[in-house]
Amino acid sequence: MVRLGFRLMLDAQPDLEVVGEAADGAACVELARRLRPDVCLVDVRMPRLDGLDVTRALAGPRVADPLKVVIVTTFDQDDYLYGALRAGAVGFLLKNAGPELLLEAVRSAARGDALVSPSVTLRLLEHLGAQDGSPLAGRPGPASGPGRERLSERELEVVRLVARGHTNQEIADELWITLSTVKTHMTGVQSKLGLRNRVETASWAWANGLVTPR
Repeated sequence: MVRLGFRLMLDAQPDLEVVGEAADGAACVELARRLRPDVCLVDVRMPRLDGLDVTRALAGPRVADPLKVVIVTTFDQDDYLYGALRAGAVGFLLKNAGPELLLEAVRSAARGDALVSPSVTLRLLEHLGAQDGSPLAGRPGPASGPGRERLSERELEVVRLVARGHTNQEIADELWITLSTVKTHMTGVQSKLGLRNRVETASWAWANGLVTPR
């Protein structure tokens, strides 16, 4: 049922096409290697081979020609998130993230960008800059650099909420603006700062002191 829902949602987009489905992890690896899709959507828990093993097989550091894998899961657990990123995933979404983020994640992956569910972005950022002992120790730290003066007060408000893990709709509700206005502000922020996605935007905000741990 979940696969059918994803297929209907994705195939309804003029720029997206579902080229194959697999009911278990082993079949997913075989099908993906044969079809070479632009993006693979992979669940964490699957029969025969789980999603982390599938991700390592398709996008791991030892893969000569890696595919782009986005993990989609019901389970909001840090070990899954860090395991997926270490295995080579370029996206990590919760199934309750909504259709807009799912479509954004697929398109971001196809462009070579990364997208992580807003609800887990905050935890990820804490580990991106962590020292020894972190599950992500050794990964690149948050982006930093000048640019704060280029942003309007409203853009700074939007960035702060992104860094706190808010979705676009939550930002719109918080600031009493429309969803399209939030998207316009996000586009402007990323253009001014040379950022590619929400994770980089949130990383920039944390690195430049726009938000601090609660």
